[in-house]
Order: sequence, then C-alpha cells, then structure tokens
Amino acid sequence: ERCAQERAETPRPRAAEGQPRYSPAGPPPVEDILAEGEEEDRVPLQKLQLLGESEELRGLLLNPHLRQLLLTVDQAEDKSSLMKKYMQEPLFVEFADCCLRIVEPPEKENIMPE
Repeated sequence: ERCAQERAETPRPRAAEGQPRYSPAGPPPVEDILAEGEEEDRVPLQKLQLLGESEELRGLLLNPHLRQLLLTVDQAEDKSSLMKKYMQEPLFVEFADCCLRIVEPPEKENIMPE
C-alpha cells in the first residue's frame, strides 16, 4: 500500500523540450495528449470516445485518400501550415465537420424545423 501511495505522490517525469514523450512505434498515452495545449481547446475524453462510435465517421475513414491525408498530417513537422492547406480539400473539411458535429453537437434551438 505504501508503494502505491508513493507512486501516486511522485510526479511523472516529463520529456525534455523537443524530445518525444512516446516511442515512434505507437501513439502517445491519452494523458500526455490531454496534458498539452490550452484548457479551453480540450475535448473531454468521453466526447472523444464518441468518435469511435460514429458510423458516419467510420464510413468517411474507409476512403483511402482521406486516410493518406490524415497520415500525412500526423507525420508532418509543420502541422499548422499543412492543416491550412488541407482545409481547402473538400474531403478533409467533410471529415473535420463530421468530427466537430460529434464532439460539439449543434444547439437544438439553432436547428431549422422540418
């Protein structure tokens, strides 16, 4: 019990600036992703999990061109400029819009009645 308490109280070491926090063989731990960036830009983990449950999103990800775009962004050094370029691609915009609708559903009062 004492060891578990000591581990809980000991802060995890952080990677030095410019060094990866994870091995290139796999994705970073979710905790590391959530520890980065501004608080207001974070999406709660529960909402991120909804992405995996979306049939619409799964359908979009069957497109090999979209998957290649996502791999390119993931592996790019300068993600910001590449994202600006890809936001001109209709397929990428459709993917981004689908993700946003899942994690930030439109307000019900803004939906036009049928």
